[in-house]
Amino acid sequence: QLHLVESGGGSVQAGGSLRLSCTVSGSMKCGGWIRQAPGKGREGVARLPLDGQITYGAAVDGRFTLSMDNAKNTLYLQMNSLKPEDTAMYYCAAADSTWDCTGFTVVNLPYRGQGTQVTVSS
Repeated sequence: QLHLVESGGGSVQAGGSLRLSCTVSGSMKCGGWIRQAPGKGREGVARLPLDGQITYGAAVDGRFTLSMDNAKNTLYLQMNSLKPEDTAMYYCAAADSTWDCTGFTVVNLPYRGQGTQVTVSS
């Protein structure tokens, strides 16, 4: 079983940057970040699969960067050139089984943190 705790959210002006962190307790095999804006569904932001080939959602590609510090068992999301439409609750998500990590979508991973709020003002 995994336990995930996010941190690093906050309020920033458009064009600014934030770095989110997600500390994972347990052995993670794959993971990523998702977000949910008020009144909208969950959206996959970044995906870290078993082979390590990170991919991004179209809305954030080129602005956001996912990284993993294996020594600290921590997942990061560096967010640059933030826009008001990036305002959302951000969650990290992960799985600890090869089964769950095969052909997965980030929004369907079995473990999620409690979320951290990101607010971008214009």
